Amino acid sequence: MKTITEIKKEFETLSESDAAAFLDMYASDERSGVRALCERIRKKQTALEKEIRRTESLKVFEKKYEHLGYVCGIDEVGRGPLAGPVLACAVILPKDSHILYLNDSKKLSAAKREELYEVILREAVAVGTGMASPQRIDEINILQATYEAMRQAVDALPVAPQVLVNDAVTIPGILLPQVPIIKGDARSVSIAAASIVAKVTRDRMMDEYDKLMPEYGFASNKGYGTQEHIDALKKYGPSPIHRQTFITHFV
Repeated sequence: MKTITEIKKEFETLSESDAAAFLDMYASDERSGVRALCERIRKKQTALEKEIRRTESLKVFEKKYEHLGYVCGIDEVGRGPLAGPVLACAVILPKDSHILYLNDSKKLSAAKREELYEVILREAVAVGTGMASPQRIDEINILQATYEAMRQAVDALPVAPQVLVNDAVTIPGILLPQVPIIKGDARSVSIAAASIVAKVTRDRMMDEYDKLMPEYGFASNKGYGTQEHIDALKKYGPSPIHRQTFITHFV
């Protein structure tokens, strides 16, 4: 009979695919330490099954329109900050996508977003991004700049979609069928994936700006109007990436 120490080592290297076999082998073991390990596996399995059901529930729109061809999710990040670009992303996921934990990027930790970003880029049929600079935002306003970034994201796709599912908006100037979905980044796997890629991409840009202009704290505030950011803006004045039309109350 294996010792509990040996079983614990086996447990620590256990993959999800081997969990059922582990339970079959040790479920009848009466030792409390082994029972505790088996209970932890059961809880993980229950949580995993719940997440699979949740993810499947977010494929309603994709399944509804898949007969048209590729369904593309679109979302943006950065409409509200005082500094930095607005960035949009378009993502086409495979029909049989099994990526778990997709959600509105704001509901995920930074570490989880980074993890999912890599998975999405690896498994997506196509990913495209678009961006409008702070100067462009000042020139045509944030709404029009957002639409422009979204059109760029669609144009950047290496594969042409047949229908767009968008987070709450209908994008002017696009002839493809569009389905605006309120709170779409929490209701559609494609929009959630676009939300995550957009967020990670923009956050990384703001981290780089922070290295050039550390006085504004861009690495932590990502350009949003935190009190520390506003204080720095008043002290140092605007940087080249501040939106002039957004900071009139502070400068």
